[in-house]
Amino acid sequence: MTPLGTKALGGVAAAAVAVGVAQLVGAAFGPEADVRTAVGSAVIDNTPGPVKEWAIATFGTADKLFLTVMVLLAIAAIAALAGIAESRRRPIGSTIIVVAGGVGCAAVLSRAGAGPADVIPTVIGAACGVAALRLLTSHRLDDQTPERGTDPDRRRSLVTLGLFGVGVAGGVVGVVISRLASSVAGDRDAYALPRIAEPAPPIPPTVQPEGVALPSFVTSNADFYRIDTALTVPQLSRADWRLRIHGMVDREITLSYSDLDRFEVVEQAVTLTCVSNPVGGELISNAVWTGYRVADILAGAGVHADADMVLSRSVDGWTAGTPVEALTAGDALLAIGMNGEPLPVEHGYPARLVVPGLYGYVSATKWVTGLELTRFDRAEAYWTRLGWSARGPIKTESRIDVPRSGQDVAVGPVTFGGVAWAQRRGIRDVEVQIEGPGGTTAWQRATLGQSYSDDTWRLWSFPWEATETGMHTITVRATDNSGYTQTPDRADPVPDGATGWHSVTFAVK
Repeated sequence: MTPLGTKALGGVAAAAVAVGVAQLVGAAFGPEADVRTAVGSAVIDNTPGPVKEWAIATFGTADKLFLTVMVLLAIAAIAALAGIAESRRRPIGSTIIVVAGGVGCAAVLSRAGAGPADVIPTVIGAACGVAALRLLTSHRLDDQTPERGTDPDRRRSLVTLGLFGVGVAGGVVGVVISRLASSVAGDRDAYALPRIAEPAPPIPPTVQPEGVALPSFVTSNADFYRIDTALTVPQLSRADWRLRIHGMVDREITLSYSDLDRFEVVEQAVTLTCVSNPVGGELISNAVWTGYRVADILAGAGVHADADMVLSRSVDGWTAGTPVEALTAGDALLAIGMNGEPLPVEHGYPARLVVPGLYGYVSATKWVTGLELTRFDRAEAYWTRLGWSARGPIKTESRIDVPRSGQDVAVGPVTFGGVAWAQRRGIRDVEVQIEGPGGTTAWQRATLGQSYSDDTWRLWSFPWEATETGMHTITVRATDNSGYTQTPDRADPVPDGATGWHSVTFAVK
């Protein structure tokens, strides 16, 4: 390897030591001291809205993995430059590590709940990184005495590899210890949902069309989409959870988890949709939620008549701005259960908001710890500061699930299908149109699964006789119960949700 390459690898090894030591020491301080998560979260918070939208549209629920890889690659690139710049007389690379450590400290302090002591692991890690880089440029590795061998380059490479391995191992151990120490999995497993006073109506089997493999009407917890800004899932126990209600209220109140016992427990099936869902996208799921009416909870604080927005806050500092009327209408829930079990940690345990009819960015706050009554002309939430609309009612849309794009279909009878949604309004009709070598059919009505409620999606099927071989395109559109038929005009998700008809191309063979 060239001397330049050796120096670059030395910088990467020193960075591995710095991050690994910080991660390992940070395990003794708690999640607030996790510099890796802090830096990644700071990157998320400061990334322009269009770039975030591109990442979600491109990588979907794998957006956080993509971000983690990009942050690690950026650290490696900076570290390589630090290694190249380092010399015995001019510690430029060491200075770069110190500056990077300062950036890490600032990122740690920017996180909700962090204090001055939480930067100690980052400081120690940066110091160890500098020491490692100085070692790799020291005269000691050039010593060619018989006792130390006669190949200083090989010795330097072995030391570099050893330091890199120590750094990686320390980081992995630190992450494992931190997760075990902070995990609320045991707290969740020990929790039994309270008795439901108002259960959701039973779901009839006729909501699911026959003869076509569509998504289940109720999405399993494991398959429910997840889009949020939490690089590491917050771990909040029931004992530590508090909900502060303040702002434009007659009296500020703070509820503990046990205080929720005085409210009636209700159950609702609600379909949630992400504003980043593109036309035909899969960032939509349906679940049966257990919780308490937000209206009942807010009533205890006395909401001022001129308050028009509730700024909800997550334990990690994320915020959403929701119209007051959406939370006082009686249907919005402070949810504690999902599909008959406590909320999964990644979906907001121990409590989150579920608000029918609104995109998640203005309503679906996970790990919720605060409700501030305010006004839209006084406060901005996380996504509205980045260019999204302040209010996000869900648009009427539909999707084709069968056939998939590029799928081959045999000549003969076949059944297509998909889902449609218009939360708060419900779906009245779904129509499909098929274009083939012989021309385009008129719009034809699909068969709808039974409607469960206006707050849930509706599944549809369409029997078709494939007689003509060649390429075909199927297009779908939905009409909601207000009489509105979804527009064919394509619009990107920014600023308030995508629009357009979904089409799929398939081949009849």
